[in-house]
Amino acid sequence: MADLILFWHRRDLRLADNVGLMAARERTPQVIGAFCFDPGILKGDAVAPARVAYLVGCLEVLQTRYAKAGGQLLVLQGNPSQTIPALAKALGATAVYWNRDVEPYSRQRDTAVANALKEAGIEFRTTFWDQLLHGPGDVLTGAGAPYTVYTPFWRNWIKQAKPAPQPAPEGLKSLGADHHGAAEQAGCIPLPSANDLGFNWPHGFPIKPGELAAQERLESFCQDDSAIGTYDEQRNYPFVDGTSRLSAALKFGAIGIRTVWAAAEEAYQRSRSDEARDNVKTWQQELAWREFYQHVLYAFPELADGPYRPQWKNFPWVNNEDHFQAWCEGRTGYPIVDAAMRQLNETGWMHNRCRMIVASFLTKDLIINWQWGEKYFMQRLVDGDLAANNGGWQWSASSGMDPKPLRIFNPASQAQKFDPEAEYIRQWLPELRSLDTGWLVTGAIPKREREQVGYPLPMVDHKTQQAIFKDKYRAQKG
Repeated sequence: MADLILFWHRRDLRLADNVGLMAARERTPQVIGAFCFDPGILKGDAVAPARVAYLVGCLEVLQTRYAKAGGQLLVLQGNPSQTIPALAKALGATAVYWNRDVEPYSRQRDTAVANALKEAGIEFRTTFWDQLLHGPGDVLTGAGAPYTVYTPFWRNWIKQAKPAPQPAPEGLKSLGADHHGAAEQAGCIPLPSANDLGFNWPHGFPIKPGELAAQERLESFCQDDSAIGTYDEQRNYPFVDGTSRLSAALKFGAIGIRTVWAAAEEAYQRSRSDEARDNVKTWQQELAWREFYQHVLYAFPELADGPYRPQWKNFPWVNNEDHFQAWCEGRTGYPIVDAAMRQLNETGWMHNRCRMIVASFLTKDLIINWQWGEKYFMQRLVDGDLAANNGGWQWSASSGMDPKPLRIFNPASQAQKFDPEAEYIRQWLPELRSLDTGWLVTGAIPKREREQVGYPLPMVDHKTQQAIFKDKYRAQKG
């Protein structure tokens, strides 16, 4: 009888370009996929309904993909340290394989699962870095330490040869009739909906869930005369569809990072001008930022709970709860800030330029702890990823790994530069559509007009708050 390997999917919800899955298939065609809905994650206080709905959509596609490949994806619900070993034992699995993760909770969970498998006498393999082009131990300083600044990380990272994508495994075998009852007894369930899990998301997504939609989006983004060729020019304009929108697919591994990198390299080689190649390179640098934040979180897991810079651990935030609620709801009186927050609340996604604007406003204008904003984003974002979200918020708050830590965005100048015709503002603040463009991008809407359309006055004065924040920063820095 051939070996049966249980492959545990987590944030690698695809068949193609899946390092751990291919390693299992190389050993045996009897590879059974499994996914476990973990209450340790789903019952947390920073879970976005949009993210759960996207996850379920990816699993629906993955089940279909498994079936077409001759295999099977089983679904569990419960503590993985109990459910995964129980299923492996019930199926008579020779081994359990899975890809590694950088997040602190994931690492603790994986250790618990590995220990339970070891006690049950079941082999496990967890050495695969699937979500990264280079694992955390592969990109180090000359002293052998992890990087804490992006630019030198990029210089080292880009020089290293990138692994090629792997094909989807073929010739998988599903469970025999004698195993089906065992799987049910081990707790396997039909795939639940997001509503079944207690999450309601009636809206759509930046791209459809699943492996096929992610691949289609990548191809359209990277094809000739497409967005990647003008990425550096267009990526900062929130009213333009100038970004890949693959962040949710990368978060859940609906597409492999090696596949993404290969497509970018092909676009680079096809480029017919230095300008086009520079645009592709800018996107590649964004992919490197993604890896940098994951390497940093792996090396410094304490970042998940607080700031990197020690002096920020007791920073004198104002933390006005009414101001925070207004920020969350898009009622600050600053049009570009409110438009961005409305986009987040209505779609589960926000343009990256706007993420920086609203984060700077929360921390530097309202002087509210960045961790409040970090948590709110994770409660809303379909692409909410701990490493990227934490890294972005600490960058905006000046509490993270940045050689130029004090950075303050002026909402008016940001809107004037990146939404000069107020297209984005008008899209997400329809009550302001009839107002003068100059008012909208500067935020200088007269009081009478604000009252007529029911739009609030600015809750704070940017110049005043900027001075207050700088005084606090200087005092804290000593």
